Amino acid sequence: MDALSQPLQFWPPGITPFPVPDSVCVVKTEEKGSDVDLGTHLVRDAFAGEFDHAVIVTNDTDLKEPLRIVVQEARIPTTLLTPTSNPARTLRDLATDVRHLGPYIGVSQFPDPVIGPSGNPIAKPLDW
Repeated sequence: MDALSQPLQFWPPGITPFPVPDSVCVVKTEEKGSDVDLGTHLVRDAFAGEFDHAVIVTNDTDLKEPLRIVVQEARIPTTLLTPTSNPARTLRDLATDVRHLGPYIGVSQFPDPVIGPSGNPIAKPLDW
């Protein structure tokens, strides 16, 4: 193991209350920060008067506070367009309107098939 992958030492050298593993499994090492970016721009743009109505496609409760600020403090109507049939209550209670994403997906898709750059048709997968 290199120095960056060594376990942190919380005890005096040579003293550990339990065996330190040789390796561990890390499922997720970092966050993308996209919810923070979206929330920041949403609030900034609301107070800058950049939009009259916001539509947020999410079910991420990390956006609860930016949504509250836009609706309650900036007083801008906001639609929660959710990908799930049971949106998070904290978001649902704050949004001016709540809609399911499903009806908007079909009309937003390319025709089937699409002609690719080489002139060959590209078919949509059957499970779409």
